[in-house]
Amino acid sequence: MTDKEKCLGVLGLASRAGKIVSGMDAVLENIKSKKINLVIIASDASEKTKENVKYVCTNNGISVIEFSTIEEISLSIGKKNKAIIGIKDKNFSKRNNREI
Repeated sequence: MTDKEKCLGVLGLASRAGKIVSGMDAVLENIKSKKINLVIIASDASEKTKENVKYVCTNNGISVIEFSTIEEISLSIGKKNKAIIGIKDKNFSKRNNREI
């Protein structure tokens, strides 16, 4: 199993545990509420989306990782067309950050 597959598996576990939020609006709202520990952006997300999310995360001291594709991320969390994922749990955040 590759590191990418492990990370996608951990995202799936985090999703089933209710420890993630997905989509731009939900992630930004949770960042402002100080509930997000790590943000994952799909590599094929639009440049404007990437810039906006990175700007907000930088201003709030949150790590951002560009990883995988929209299709793979969406499939791993069981949702459609999700380019932005916010991880709320510190342990899942640390694990994903190490494996990417």
